[in-house]
Amino acid sequence: MANVIITGSSRGIGFELAKLFAAEGHQVLALSRNEKPITQLNEANITAFSFDIARAADFEKLDDFLKQWKTVDVLINNAGKLLNKPFLETTATEFEEVYKVNVFGVASITQRVLPKMPKAGHVVTISSMGGVQGSMKFPGLSAYSSSKAAVITMTELWAEEFKETGPSFNVLALGAVQTEMLEEAFPGYQAPITAVEMARYIKDFALTANKLYNGKLLQVSSTTP
Repeated sequence: MANVIITGSSRGIGFELAKLFAAEGHQVLALSRNEKPITQLNEANITAFSFDIARAADFEKLDDFLKQWKTVDVLINNAGKLLNKPFLETTATEFEEVYKVNVFGVASITQRVLPKMPKAGHVVTISSMGGVQGSMKFPGLSAYSSSKAAVITMTELWAEEFKETGPSFNVLALGAVQTEMLEEAFPGYQAPITAVEMARYIKDFALTANKLYNGKLLQVSSTTP
């Protein structure tokens, strides 16, 4: 059984991932600013506490918890912040807030967890098709999509830097999945994939794909957006 950390676990894909891993007997640390949805599950295999990936002080809580685990086998960087706003109306502060979560936060938690990860461990970062070069782009998503492009490149760099010692690093660029965030970005759009369906795929990928991939971007999308 694996020790798994999932960020952005209060809703959508992250919430479903925590339930799926726990149901299989894995030990899960489910992190999000709002821990109530997870704690209300009363699932013995899930630990949850309030954690803001963009707040430096919260990493002390993570450090304290990690003393209980000898290793972290899987880290899923799922937390994300969306801003859907015309570029000319987007302030520097708003741009920075998106990057604090989607880029700097991902880098910070990965730095913190890496020393606990074995060579066979796996870091999976959730990106978006909007961050893939040459994919269809949509107005209003300059901050969000560019931040999702940044974590694709970071993943490639990490895989190269740690190729001798591990763990493996891969990034999944997701297409349309029916989540609250999709509704915020594309109001009224109905995606063909549910959060549970995507979570099942990501769970299996996180547990097994490190044997096949390292430093790879996989486009997990059946439709646009």
